Amino acid sequence: MAVEFKLPKIAEGVESGDVLEILVSVGDTLELEQEVMELETDKATIFVPSDVEGVITAITCDIGDTIAVGQVILSVEPAAASAAPVESAPAVPATPVAEKPVETVQEPVVPVAPVAPVAPVPPVAPVVSKPKTAPVETAPGKKVVVAAGPAIRRFAREVGVDLQTIQGSGEHGRIVREDVLKVVREGSRQGGSSAKSSSGSQSDGYGPIHVEKMPKIRQTIAKKMHESWTTCPRVTNFDDADVTALEEIRQNSKKEYAAGGIKLTSMPFLVKAVAMALKSHPVINASIDLEQGQIIYKDYVNVGIAIDTERGLVVPSLREADKLGIPDVARQLGQMADNVRSGNFSIDDLRGGTFTISNLGAIGGTYSTPIINTPETAILLVGRSRKLPVVVGDEVKIRLMMPLSLSYDHRLIDGGAAARFLNEVIGYLEAPSRLLLAL
Repeated sequence: MAVEFKLPKIAEGVESGDVLEILVSVGDTLELEQEVMELETDKATIFVPSDVEGVITAITCDIGDTIAVGQVILSVEPAAASAAPVESAPAVPATPVAEKPVETVQEPVVPVAPVAPVAPVPPVAPVVSKPKTAPVETAPGKKVVVAAGPAIRRFAREVGVDLQTIQGSGEHGRIVREDVLKVVREGSRQGGSSAKSSSGSQSDGYGPIHVEKMPKIRQTIAKKMHESWTTCPRVTNFDDADVTALEEIRQNSKKEYAAGGIKLTSMPFLVKAVAMALKSHPVINASIDLEQGQIIYKDYVNVGIAIDTERGLVVPSLREADKLGIPDVARQLGQMADNVRSGNFSIDDLRGGTFTISNLGAIGGTYSTPIINTPETAILLVGRSRKLPVVVGDEVKIRLMMPLSLSYDHRLIDGGAAARFLNEVIGYLEAPSRLLLAL
């Protein structure tokens, strides 16, 4: 009797997801913990493992479907055949053992021995090898699961390339990024026939268009931005930090850090400065519960880092940033960026933040008005540092200035509190030795 495999509880607060890839086919033999599909939920892409085993008899969802926790996604026929031999095995030896000792002793005829090994051996090899390959070759009308990592699958979807049409050039035929790019380039030369939207050609009356389903991550971002904009009265303060001395320290230290596999940017200094300032300004590190009429002050400092990816903006949380030194912050920032861009992170990695930093300077631009990542009450955007003439004492000097934009929830944070917090952040950046000695 077939067993229904339902979408299990993925994570707290997650009730559904979009099917990105189905990694099995009808007729496949499913094992415990085998990954059956790739699912996009909130901002995380995960693989769903099986908690049943047997032969797949039906797949009840398709790529692009939104499925809910508890919804049936597979039907599996348990492998009952393996249980039968176990019960019959003891019965067979029981009868022969009683009568054959006497007869067997008298009939150790030599010719029988050569005949037995020769006949059974040839049939055994083909019978064992064929069942393993048959499901893949025979599965009618089903796509063969291709060898490609999550990041490559995602990239192929974004550029409209069907991985089933690609012969991988990586190890064991694995598809790599260059294989997908090759198809895109060929499609461009041929007028885009190899890489185009699955929706086909359309027109809006003014010219050709193509329509794609809004990715789950973009839907989530849209909802969060709308929630922030409609519930959080925002004010933004703009200022600059003189990071000339900080840059000198960074330049003198980056080779030593690089030798240890760490890329030293100005970001670890900024994260540390923000974390230390948050400890002194608890109202910036708080959230509001209007229903209960409460202010929730966080006694921990978790700094969210906005990371730009091919799929959209993702904000993992750097836990207890105030307790980390500059080398630890730099190391963890590098690991976080690598994990997020390769899709190797969980939903829990995106939770628990108390304040967010967005680094626009890595791309370009100076000031902006960042949207608060609710339920947090403030966010700091850093622009690209540039050299400016600055009055120092009675002289005009060229200094490296870092533009800062602090948006804050005016329901909780007044302008004076925001200015004092930003002044302390700037103070740390302009005297970086304080950061190196901070505990």
